[in-house]
Amino acid sequence: MKSIIFVRNLTSEKDVEAIRESLNETRVEYSIALERKAIVIEGSNDVVHAAKIALIQAGYIVE
Repeated sequence: MKSIIFVRNLTSEKDVEAIRESLNETRVEYSIALERKAIVIEGSNDVVHAAKIALIQAGYIVE
């Protein structure tokens, strides 16, 4: 199942790299759409929750 997480303060390639570092530690399958300020997560609700926690801990605002 695919889920979309919108990240309010995803604005630059620097943010994309920081998010990649955070999400790579969780082993989540994802893709980042900088122009939409969104991350597409592939997996169950538990995987989406783990991704949201990693993003929040990295200092991002998840909508």
